[in-house]
Amino acid sequence: MEHTIATDPKEIKYIKRRCRKAFREKICFYLCRIFPVKRNLISICTFEGKGGFGCNAKPLVKKLHEMNPEYEFVWFVNDMNKEFPDYIKKVPNTLWSRAYWLSRSKVWIDNYRKPFGTCKRKGQYYLNVNHYTIGIKCTGLLRGKGFSEMAYLVSKNDSDMIDDLVIDSDWCEQTFDKALVYEGTYLKTGAPRCDVLYGDRTKYKDIFHKRHNLPDKAKVVMFAPTFREGAKNGVRSVYSEIWSIDFKRLIKDLETKFGGEWYVCIRVHPQLAPTFSEYKNPEIQNRLIDESQADDMYEILAGMDAYITDYSSACFEAGYAHIPVFIYADDIQKYAKDRGALMWNIASDPRHNVENNKSFTPGFDVKFPFPVASDNEQLEEDIMEFNQDEYDERLDLFHEKMGLVFNGDASEKLAETIANKQMK
Repeated sequence: MEHTIATDPKEIKYIKRRCRKAFREKICFYLCRIFPVKRNLISICTFEGKGGFGCNAKPLVKKLHEMNPEYEFVWFVNDMNKEFPDYIKKVPNTLWSRAYWLSRSKVWIDNYRKPFGTCKRKGQYYLNVNHYTIGIKCTGLLRGKGFSEMAYLVSKNDSDMIDDLVIDSDWCEQTFDKALVYEGTYLKTGAPRCDVLYGDRTKYKDIFHKRHNLPDKAKVVMFAPTFREGAKNGVRSVYSEIWSIDFKRLIKDLETKFGGEWYVCIRVHPQLAPTFSEYKNPEIQNRLIDESQADDMYEILAGMDAYITDYSSACFEAGYAHIPVFIYADDIQKYAKDRGALMWNIASDPRHNVENNKSFTPGFDVKFPFPVASDNEQLEEDIMEFNQDEYDERLDLFHEKMGLVFNGDASEKLAETIANKQMK
């Protein structure tokens, strides 16, 4: 797919300024080539430095350290207060820090895009462990006019350096080829962060319950809404992001349907996390658990009994473990319009019979596996009508049609790949 070409004079001026800056930053990388590449040095970054010890990089790095304690790791962070294991050296995510450490590292691991101007040396290996796989939202070129020329240039610069991109399905292989400005090779191993979702999850449930002093028979639903662009400029607040859902009613419905004493684990977007603690609801305050600041969402997700989101791709990953998933999206029409389009026809198809958007995925004929509610009444209906056996059958068929790879060993496979590349 073709990218949007800038025509607005202000945007063109901005692009030229960014290109000049990128050229200057590239010089820093060339200057740092006076330092030799260190064969056992691996550099990691997540979410452009905003992430900590989490996402796909965490289990992969843990496996690499387990495999060979001689590996050295540097992790770029914007916040030097982030906590890491003692075998990882955290370094500031600044230009000269990146230029020095990336130039010296044999292996790069990232779940996002490298800053415009980043320059890789011959013989280095860049593994991109993308932060999403199967998704609801359109990304990259699939966003049409929502994907600017500047975004294209940044993506192209990064994609040209990537040696392998991690995916988990046939779906990703076909959609990423269109969306990510990427023409390289894929490693269809599954996502490392999902290894904890495979098999028996009792360990993670016990850890979560003990950390929050929950009763032994307590059950927990995670509510994880996606980020709204308007919030970047303060137009929206954390409350407008999540507040049309009625938590008191939700808890009552879950207890009526599934029994037990239910709690809500809230995971808002990291950019909104600092303000969520301001919210107070005396009626159910002791049933709300804020995990928005945690670096690793997936060890928490592994301990959940249900999952609710609007457009987060984690709904599919919760589905890998057959955790009950409910979609609560109160702004579907607006969101679809803002994004340009969605990968699934949730804005047009009947809410219990949503198909894939064949304009983006013509090679698939798949039903969206989760019920889609746009208000509290519909969410209550979906919870009350939930049937685990039917849900399991629906997910098994969905995973088969998507060509999903989910074996719980993605970290091990990728660690072995890196070990082989590191020796060359």
